[in-house]
Order: sequence, then C-alpha cells, then structure tokens
Amino acid sequence: MSGEQITDYSVETQNLEGDLHSLKNQKKKRVDINDLLNKVRSEQKKEKMESTIFFSLVAAVIVVTGIIVSI
Repeated sequence: MSGEQITDYSVETQNLEGDLHSLKNQKKKRVDINDLLNKVRSEQKKEKMESTIFFSLVAAVIVVTGIIVSI
C-alpha cells in the first residue's frame, strides 16, 4: 500500500513539474509592448546620432576643402 502511494506521489510531482515548465514557457512567449517601444526608440536615437556625425564630417570636409582652395 505504501509503495502505491509513493508511485502516485511521484507521478503527481512529475505532472506538476511539467505544468510549471509549460507555464514558464508561456511567460517567455509574451511580448511587452513597452520593451519593444524602448528598443525602437533607442535604435532611432542611434540612427539620428550616426546621421548627425556623418553630416558633420561631410560639412567639415567641405569647409576644409574650401579653405585649402581659397589659399
């Protein structure tokens, strides 16, 4: 009789662990809109900074070229 109880307990424990594992997987599949928005905003800031640096370098090259030509 006690052997049957142990077996039943281990089966229930395995089922509970499986349910817990499936709940963890479900939580990982959910997407938080705030995380996505923050990611997009940070990428936009990065792109804006890169374009600002690029245009600054182009402007600097034009100014230096103009100074050299005027000499």
